[in-house]
Amino acid sequence: MSTRPWIVDDALWALIEPLLPPWPTRSPGPRPVADRLCLQGILYVLYNDVAWQLLPLELGFGSGQTCWRRLERWQQAGVFDQLHRILLAELNAAGRLDWSRACVDGPHPREKGGADTGPSPVDRRKTGSKHHLICDGRGTPLKVITTAANVNDVTQTLALVDGIPPVAGRPGRPRKRPEALLGDKGYDSNPNREELRKRRILPVISRKGTPNIKGMGKLRYVVEQTFALLHHFKRLAVRWERRTELHDAFVSLACSLICWRRLNKPDS
Repeated sequence: MSTRPWIVDDALWALIEPLLPPWPTRSPGPRPVADRLCLQGILYVLYNDVAWQLLPLELGFGSGQTCWRRLERWQQAGVFDQLHRILLAELNAAGRLDWSRACVDGPHPREKGGADTGPSPVDRRKTGSKHHLICDGRGTPLKVITTAANVNDVTQTLALVDGIPPVAGRPGRPRKRPEALLGDKGYDSNPNREELRKRRILPVISRKGTPNIKGMGKLRYVVEQTFALLHHFKRLAVRWERRTELHDAFVSLACSLICWRRLNKPDS
């Protein structure tokens, strides 16, 4: 990884630029800061978790307020979700998505307050939110949902599965469903198993009060690895955005960057 990972290279910019909403040809006020520079300012905050008002002006990315407004504008236009779908399609076309299984998890929260928060299950005096993740068999993030910290993992199982975007890149209809879903005992639910089977997904979920399914840990380690990659972006490890949609913008951007790295990494 570059020592300055917030710098957007030409290849990545070529994917992002067409997705950005155009500026009016005659907008009032001074000429806006270039989109590419603003994106680099947003990435700087995502990687380093600095307050918006402390974004160093000497970097040339514009003020923190300018970058924040651009983040809001792009999230409203659906830029980051579109980018994630495009990169998933490219990974799928390259044969780098493993649809034989998907894994779900939702570790203990470390996020602070804002919308979609609730009492932390590890400290009832504190509020927070948490991430619920579904990834493919190789650990590529397919969907992340932000909820209050006291929301049980099992309640998000079907929302994660149904939230997988249609992934193109191969002949035929875009794909949305893995062949099997792996989960720990926190996802033990017979109604969910029935719903998964209706979706033609094999539930491989450990049952409470019984030993774990043999070999499950070796198959599910990828989801823990993906969470580690997500929380390498310091802005996601501790939530500061009070508005869920802006926090989710950072989440989608981080998922896209993980996909981008995998797309450009030699296949092993």
